[in-house]
Amino acid sequence: MSFVQSIKRVFLSLTVCMTNCPTLIVTVGLPARGKTYISKKLTRYLNWIGVPTKEFNVGQYRRECLKIYRSFEFFRPDNEEGLRIRRQCALAALNDVRQYLSVEGGQVAVFDATNTTRERRGTIVKFAEQNGFKVFFVESVCEDPDVIAQNIVQVKLDSPDYLHCNTEEAVEDFMKRIKCYESSYQPLDEVLDRDLSYIKIMDVGCRYLVNRVLDHIQSRIVYYLMNIHITPRSIYLCRHGESDLNIKGRIGGDSGLSARGKEYAKSLRKFIQEQKINDLKVWTSQMKRTIQTAECLEVPYEQWKSLNEIDAGVCEEMRYEEIQEHFPLEFALRDQDKYRYRYPKGESYEDLVQRLEPVIMELERQENVLVVCHQAVMRCLLAYFLDKTADELPYLKCPLHTVLKLTPMAYGCKVESVCLGVDSVNTHRDRPEVGVPGSTQKCPSVDDVDNFSPPQG
Repeated sequence: MSFVQSIKRVFLSLTVCMTNCPTLIVTVGLPARGKTYISKKLTRYLNWIGVPTKEFNVGQYRRECLKIYRSFEFFRPDNEEGLRIRRQCALAALNDVRQYLSVEGGQVAVFDATNTTRERRGTIVKFAEQNGFKVFFVESVCEDPDVIAQNIVQVKLDSPDYLHCNTEEAVEDFMKRIKCYESSYQPLDEVLDRDLSYIKIMDVGCRYLVNRVLDHIQSRIVYYLMNIHITPRSIYLCRHGESDLNIKGRIGGDSGLSARGKEYAKSLRKFIQEQKINDLKVWTSQMKRTIQTAECLEVPYEQWKSLNEIDAGVCEEMRYEEIQEHFPLEFALRDQDKYRYRYPKGESYEDLVQRLEPVIMELERQENVLVVCHQAVMRCLLAYFLDKTADELPYLKCPLHTVLKLTPMAYGCKVESVCLGVDSVNTHRDRPEVGVPGSTQKCPSVDDVDNFSPPQG
């Protein structure tokens, strides 16, 4: 290496070590090891906490390039045409990564592919150095045949590659596809790859190996990945029963339940009993209306300060008409950017998301949980599970006296809306403002709740 090349390499290294430069997350692993599951969840989480992130799935590039998938033969290591097309698709994805991180203002790109050889990973590292990106590898290693088989059946059989195959043919072909990668697979190595930043996830989170975490973003990624799991479970989200201040059309405060709110709490107890959930955990905020709702369930519950409703500051216990009259500028500013607007001496939705991050982490760790919370809090939690943007989040419909049952799926979240048949006031404000707060509403049907369709994998 010449002196000039050495200086150039040092310069690039210094560029990559800048604190605020973009991050390229690169998945590693054989097919059916959960790489796309990890990529999608990680992308959703980072966007939710305010880090602009986009996923680049090389398999999707291949499907767009090769309209008809025929068989595993395409992935054979001696298939030169297949190798050429796959290399072409990987380069196309990397070009889009460069565009996103360098031009469009993205902060994190997730490069979702097998990347099973040290040569391929070296190419990606070189690409990152040339563009001033940090690289963090995420390798998923799994030898459990049951987990692999489950992943193939649940996820891969729904792939466009196998639309016209029966299950047995698809499974057989995909197993042969995995074999095509096994002979050349070079896992991340503690010695050979000691200079790389990475996390190795073994057997779906039974063990982890973390190496050279360089910055805050990588720390957040590691923390998140060490908390997620794939155990089947359901998360139930609902608001407290209607409160006295709800009836008066006043926001915030710490009032108790109205008569209808108490009736709803009894209906919620019946609903939860009918679900016959083993080891259900119940979480509430530290506010009267959620505690009174949970007390009716006659089961142990845990209070979280993090689940308290958004702090409206000087506007606490005011009606929206009063806010518009006394604080017209604040009222207008909030309607312009409801997510980032912070009440004077209070909070914004953006603040609330940061406050709720520990709750999300614990929800990812747990199995079946019922969260009895508040409108703004429920919107933030729902936005995380449904991958909603910051612009959409403050306007998600979370009506009183309705339970949302969330069932995490491979690449998204199934949502069931269950109205418990107890009338309540309507506290939702559309964008822009429509109607008058405080009007009585009937319980909405599933069709009324129009923001709850799960993202398509």
